[in-house]
Amino acid sequence: MSRKHSLVSLLAAALIALSGVGLAHADEQEGPIDSPSLFARYSNNAQDLILKGLELIGINYRRGGTDPDSGLDCSGFVQLVFKDAIGVLLPRTAREQSEVGAVVAVNELKAGDLVFFNTMRRTFSHVGIYLGDNRFMHAPRTGAEVRIDDMRQSYWISRYNGARRLLAR
Repeated sequence: MSRKHSLVSLLAAALIALSGVGLAHADEQEGPIDSPSLFARYSNNAQDLILKGLELIGINYRRGGTDPDSGLDCSGFVQLVFKDAIGVLLPRTAREQSEVGAVVAVNELKAGDLVFFNTMRRTFSHVGIYLGDNRFMHAPRTGAEVRIDDMRQSYWISRYNGARRLLAR
């Protein structure tokens, strides 16, 4: 792992921790009203997906990429995260991944759900992993790196195609 990759991963983890999304276990409580942290409410599988995805923040985009050492495209990123984090083997392309799992309404999204967008003038041409709070991680495009974006940005709103859930809740 490169030094830049390590630094980006540490910064992403710190950002999550500082934003109130702590690394508490599901049975731990925090705050005066004893409500669990956002991260604590995620299933173990969703936590594993998020942590694995955060490790890959900063990896260069490469069209057709499936290896973090040489670069990842959006579906290669999602495929790698699901395989390494929870042992789920997904199809290779975003289009194929859009046919797996249960359809989820946008107002029902949970961490670990796959979110799909039309970024190449065809439906389901881009995929990312939903984190919660309208944020998702993905490998966006040539010249960019794996990162976290806000689905409320007009670019993503106008291109949203739907979501799928692979994790049991």
